[in-house]
Amino acid sequence: MPLSFEQFSALLGAIYQGPLEAVPWGSALVMLREILRANWVTLILRPASADQPALVIRASERGHEVYNAAYSHYQVFSMDPFVGLPAQRVVTIDEMIDSSWMTGEFYRAFLEPNDIRFIMGADIVTEDGADCRLRITRPLGGQNFSGQEKALCQELLPHLKRAVTLHSRIDLIETERLLYSTTIDRMLLGTVVFDENGSVMRTNRVADALLAEKDGVRMLQNALHAEFPADNKGLQRLIKLALAAPGAAAPAVPEAMSLTRRAGRASLGVLVRPVPLGEWSEGRHRPTAIAFIRDPDRKLQLSQEMIKHLFGLTGAEAMLALLLAKGLTLDEAAAELKIRKNTTRAHLRSIFAKTGVRRQTTLVHLLLSSVASIC
Repeated sequence: MPLSFEQFSALLGAIYQGPLEAVPWGSALVMLREILRANWVTLILRPASADQPALVIRASERGHEVYNAAYSHYQVFSMDPFVGLPAQRVVTIDEMIDSSWMTGEFYRAFLEPNDIRFIMGADIVTEDGADCRLRITRPLGGQNFSGQEKALCQELLPHLKRAVTLHSRIDLIETERLLYSTTIDRMLLGTVVFDENGSVMRTNRVADALLAEKDGVRMLQNALHAEFPADNKGLQRLIKLALAAPGAAAPAVPEAMSLTRRAGRASLGVLVRPVPLGEWSEGRHRPTAIAFIRDPDRKLQLSQEMIKHLFGLTGAEAMLALLLAKGLTLDEAAAELKIRKNTTRAHLRSIFAKTGVRRQTTLVHLLLSSVASIC
C-alpha cells in the first residue's frame, strides 16, 4: 500500500477475467490476499440456505480452491455473526459488533482453528438478484485493517459487482445452452459446428458417436468428410455455401443430402446451414455454420412412464404402444409381451380411444412426435 497504477490495473483485469476462469475469480482472490497480507480471502457466490448448499471460493497460502467443507452447510452459515452488512459498503467485524463474538461457538469451532481474528468484508447484491459476500481475514497475531485498505476494497467493490453480474449472465446463457444441447442429444440429432474456415469447433455426443463409427462420415484434420468421393464432393459444397454467407438468415429451404454407408446400412441425412450473427457479434473463430446429422437406424428411446401419464394409458397399454413405436407388428408385440393376440387387439382399441387416433401408423407418429421423445 499504496498500489502502483500497474498493480491496480492488474487487479481490475483479474476481477473482470474472473467470470471466464475455471475457478471464478481465483486469480483476483490470490492477488488481493497478497496485497492485503491476509491469510484468507473468500468470495461466497451463493450463501447457504435451507434449500441449497453454498458456493464458496477462497484463496489461501495454497492458492485458490472451491471450498465445500462444513462451513458450506446452512446450520454453520446461520451461526456466522458477520452478516447483514450495509449494502455495498466495506466494514470490519469490530465496527459491526463488540468483541464478545470471539467467545462464541462460531469463533471457537471455525475461526480459531483457521487462525482468524480480524475480518473485513462487504455484501454485494446485483440488479439480477445475485447475493455475494466478500470476506478478507488476518490472523490473531496480525493487525486490524487500516482505513486505506478499506478504501482500496471500497474502490474495487463496484467492479466486482459488475463482474458478478457478467458471471450471472454468462451462467444463464450456459445453462440454456446445456438445456438445448441435452434436448438435441435426446432427439438423436448430431450437430457439428464450423468456424469461418470450415474447421470443426465442437460436436455433440450424437455426432461424436457417428464419427467414431467412421461409416459414412468421419473427421479428417479437424474437418468433416464423407466416406465416399461423390458424397464428399456434395458435402463440401454444402459447407462452403453455408460459410460463404456468414451471418445470413437460414434459407427457406435449407440444402440437404444423404451420405452412403457400408454394409447396406441406411444412409445418413445431413443438413448444413449458416449460423446467424448476433446484432453486436464481432471477432473471429466464431460459429459460422452448423451441420445436422440424422441416423435413421438410431431409434428414439421413449419413456413408458411418460407415455402412461401423457395419454392416460395403463402400464400394459403403454408397453404395447412402445413396442409398436419400435416397429413391431401387433403379432410380434403379442409374442414379445407373451399375451394372446386378442388381448393385444383389445389393448390397441383402448389406446386408440384414449389417444383419439384410428390407425396404427398414426399412433406411432403421435408417439414419436410427442414430448415423450425428449424425456
